[in-house]
Amino acid sequence: MMDSAFSGFPPGKVRLVSVPAPFFTQILPQVDDLGEMKVILYAFWLLSQQEADIRYLTEHDFLDDEGFMAGLPRQEGEDAADALRRALARAVARGVLLSAAAPTSAGETALYFLNSPKGRAAADALRSGHWRPTGDLAHPVHLYLERPNIYRLYEEHIGPLTPLIAEQLEEAEATYPYPWIQEAFRIAAAHNVRRWRYVEAILQRWQSEGRDDRTAGGDSEADRRRYRQDRFADFYE
Repeated sequence: MMDSAFSGFPPGKVRLVSVPAPFFTQILPQVDDLGEMKVILYAFWLLSQQEADIRYLTEHDFLDDEGFMAGLPRQEGEDAADALRRALARAVARGVLLSAAAPTSAGETALYFLNSPKGRAAADALRSGHWRPTGDLAHPVHLYLERPNIYRLYEEHIGPLTPLIAEQLEEAEATYPYPWIQEAFRIAAAHNVRRWRYVEAILQRWQSEGRDDRTAGGDSEADRRRYRQDRFADFYE
């Protein structure tokens, strides 16, 4: 039985939390554990509160919220921390969250990232040693990605940025995995096509039809003909 009914959302402007659409179509129908569901939704909210460019969570971010932990379901014999770890492990196994270990003065601490392009890049950076300690046990490492961003790729392969193109690049960076973006620019340069629409068309095709890693990055004449003869032909001068 409920302790009390929700009185309703307050009037005026209320801060919203962004939840990726695939959560409702691919994840929600499958999750059958209440603890896992609570952890996933709470992770969306926690990550939205952070202002850092690279965002991650630790167990402390959940444990420090007494209200959340009090409502987290437990199995027989579990304490609150065990119930949290079980729910986090389920979310990681499902692929919603990624986990990577960060060295600290007290041993290793698990960091949790959203399984998004930025989250995958951050987890890879941690595993590759691209981090430095912060001295803060709650958020023990600062991560940095040693690679050019999408704006630099555009300037190197196509030309000067405009405000409109910058907006399109920002949207693309949030939509596609970074290795895809790098490869699409490389293909455009190999074909001597210096147009963002061509790069974007490659990314859209990979997203809708899948990317064949065996051929997408190839430099063979057959690959070049394939790109020139298919739907990308309209983007050539």
